[in-house]
Amino acid sequence: MSLLRSHRASCATAALAVPALASLLALAAVQAHAGSAQAAPSQAAAPVESATTQRATGAGSSASVDQAGAAREGSPTQPKSLTATAIDKVRQVAKSATGIFSRVPCLPPKGGVKPVGTLPHVAAKLASGKPVVIVAFGSSSTQGYGTSSPEFTYPNRLAAQLRRQYPAADITVINAGRGGEDAPEMIKRLQSSVIDVHPDLVIWQVGTNAVLRNLDPDEIAKMVEDGVARIQAAGSDVVLVDPQYSPRVTEHPESASKMVRLLGRVAALRHIGIFPRFEVMREWHEEQALPITSFVIADGLHMNDWGYACFAQLLGDDIIRSVGQIKLGVNVPSAVRTYRPM
Repeated sequence: MSLLRSHRASCATAALAVPALASLLALAAVQAHAGSAQAAPSQAAAPVESATTQRATGAGSSASVDQAGAAREGSPTQPKSLTATAIDKVRQVAKSATGIFSRVPCLPPKGGVKPVGTLPHVAAKLASGKPVVIVAFGSSSTQGYGTSSPEFTYPNRLAAQLRRQYPAADITVINAGRGGEDAPEMIKRLQSSVIDVHPDLVIWQVGTNAVLRNLDPDEIAKMVEDGVARIQAAGSDVVLVDPQYSPRVTEHPESASKMVRLLGRVAALRHIGIFPRFEVMREWHEEQALPITSFVIADGLHMNDWGYACFAQLLGDDIIRSVGQIKLGVNVPSAVRTYRPM
């Protein structure tokens, strides 16, 4: 029991480290530029999954840190300014969170999910040393709303993980997320954004905005099934990602539950994988005792850096397992392992 408490504490600490880091960087930037610029007003929460007002502190904050650091080094005898103090705090947080940008301490759900589908195209490409192209298709949680920097979106985190696992492979992950969309809008650009790219794998995140807009889950599921059939006919593997477990989504319990169930049915019918994001995030909160605010931003809908990191990490682990942890130069097993969602 003490080990479990320790693990939960480490999860919560790591979950809070990245937002704290971003906040401190923002403070440093404001202090460094005080007198010449004022901080921008905070953004309003998006009514649906939208990334048109993406929060980003990465580039500007890094520049502020570098400039302030250089000034401090040039005047070692001067007392520390508020900016310098903030930068030192940032460095302490970053040091304590060593490795959080490669692996984060998060757990998959207990038990398991019935394995469905395979990833034969990805497995074959990795085994033969050919380039692998993955398209992350979806709305703003694919595009990356809620991250502090573009590098922390789930497609970028996933790409980094797969490249670490297969360092000699040429792996491209294309972010085809567009905030505010769901199946009706995505189907209109399925050809241009997905099929025409000729990907080996399509990770399709869908259903959240349909829940928020009270769209008919049965109609959405039918659109997704038709879209999956088109993607498969073009020769790509497919993995679905269901809605996130967050306050804005769980305000519609019946619709959310039905959407999750129907997307699982589509995956079973089309023999593809599904990443159970709703269940994963629910267990973070209900079983692992992580506060909602440790993985969801203030709008009550989108994930933060840690949430995206854990999501990408678990998804990446499953993709790696589904292709049998193939090493380049090793033949594909005669029976490619089935995709195991968790």
